[in-house]
Amino acid sequence: MKNINKIYFPLILFTAITVGFVLGALFIKTPTTNRLNSENLSKRKLNKLIDFINSEYIDSVNTDSIVDQTVTGILEKLDPHSIYLAKNEAKAEAENMNGGFVGIGVNFFIDKDTVVVISPLKNGPAEKAGVKSGDRILLANNHKVSGNKITTEKLYSILKGEPNSPVKLNIFRKSQHKKLNLIVYRNIVTLKSVDIAIMLNKTTGYIKINRFAESTYDEFKKGLTQIIKAGAKSLVLDLRDNGGGYMEDAILIADEFLKEKKLIVFTKNKQGKIDKTFATDEGSFENGKITVLINENSASASEILAGAIQDNDRGLIIGRRSFGKGLVQREIPFEDGSTVRLTVARYYTPTGRSIQKSYKNGSEQYFNDFLQRFHNGEMHTKDSIKIADTLKFKTPKGRIVYGGGGIVPDIFVPIESTSGNEIIPTLMQSGLVTNFVFREIDSNRKFFENLNFKQIISKIEHSDFYFEKFAIEIKKSVPEIDLYSNKRYIKHYLTAEFCRQLLDENKYYSILLTNDKMIQTALNAK
Repeated sequence: MKNINKIYFPLILFTAITVGFVLGALFIKTPTTNRLNSENLSKRKLNKLIDFINSEYIDSVNTDSIVDQTVTGILEKLDPHSIYLAKNEAKAEAENMNGGFVGIGVNFFIDKDTVVVISPLKNGPAEKAGVKSGDRILLANNHKVSGNKITTEKLYSILKGEPNSPVKLNIFRKSQHKKLNLIVYRNIVTLKSVDIAIMLNKTTGYIKINRFAESTYDEFKKGLTQIIKAGAKSLVLDLRDNGGGYMEDAILIADEFLKEKKLIVFTKNKQGKIDKTFATDEGSFENGKITVLINENSASASEILAGAIQDNDRGLIIGRRSFGKGLVQREIPFEDGSTVRLTVARYYTPTGRSIQKSYKNGSEQYFNDFLQRFHNGEMHTKDSIKIADTLKFKTPKGRIVYGGGGIVPDIFVPIESTSGNEIIPTLMQSGLVTNFVFREIDSNRKFFENLNFKQIISKIEHSDFYFEKFAIEIKKSVPEIDLYSNKRYIKHYLTAEFCRQLLDENKYYSILLTNDKMIQTALNAK
């Protein structure tokens, strides 16, 4: 199975947690204090050494990189979530957490050596300028963006810029077999943190949050209002694979469900100061039924929200044990654009439990805890979850909840398992599926774009044609994968992706959620 590791390892879910700032981020927006400016002997020693290297060291040395390494080394001695972000990393993370960046607004992938537009974002700059699905971008402001040297990072650096600044694109439109010149005026491209807000049935709404960014509460509130108007009496809130973000947004969302004066979360800092946050009387869904979905990649802000619901006996938590991150960071910006995220407090759920898992064995083992859980059988059976009796807590209604290592769900749902191969569920959610479907559509775009929803389902799911083509493509790289034993499962995902690219996200989710075990468990839960 070494080919699987070589080709697909970057795609599997637990690899998203091998870097601290990808999963488990939890920020408070309070400013830094003047204490950061105080000097002591150790600081003067470090400054003197850097100055000495600059002026006297025999070879040329980039002292900036030495400082970066020093800062990183210091933080590695603390905890897995106290980290240093270089300028480019800090900028990318800021855009992600701010909910947008200035660009042209296209979903794309690099096919061999060509930038191919999967779809322009609806009402975005590129769509308004006439860019269409299937267009190949050849030049951007006279910069060549094709060839074996093109990378995603290089393309971003060319396409991003100031608001309302022009980008002259030279594109090849395959459907018309001709080149076109288009001028796109850059603008804010929104990065959604709420993927979808739809009705599962006449009385049950569904909202999926992928992270807690600056715009998350507003996006959530809009979606909640939408499903309430549609008749929702129950809500399934999906926090699976949500690695966290701003604490404030998670608290605001919890407040929508909890009655006034209910404790949401409290924090304790180095000096022992405790700050408690209570619900207000502003909640718009305080009486509806709530079910929260979590898994092993639900972390920090997700765990605050899930913990507040569970500890207040407000609703059921369904899924698998969450990541287990109970630390709070504050960002410290530097003049060069880099930042440090320093752990400044611990947070506790309303019953008083800390759900922070141990990091005494180092960051690598800490972030790859998924592997240990998998090997211990925890991903398949709730009985395999090992928690000390000393970490038991009681909710107001007397339910037992646990601290130390994540939120343990009220109802356990095992990891999706397919016949003969554990990697298939992750494979079907990867970019490989997106790219395969795009190429199939692109081969006969005029035909596909005339299909309606039922016709797409009939053509993809009720036929083996596209499954066979997909299987052949994957088998070339990884012959060990047993695709044929999982034909129905794979066809279901292929159908959903065809609907996403040809129709919209709503149709994509309407197909996927029909076979989602956690969703079905939530709908049947009493």
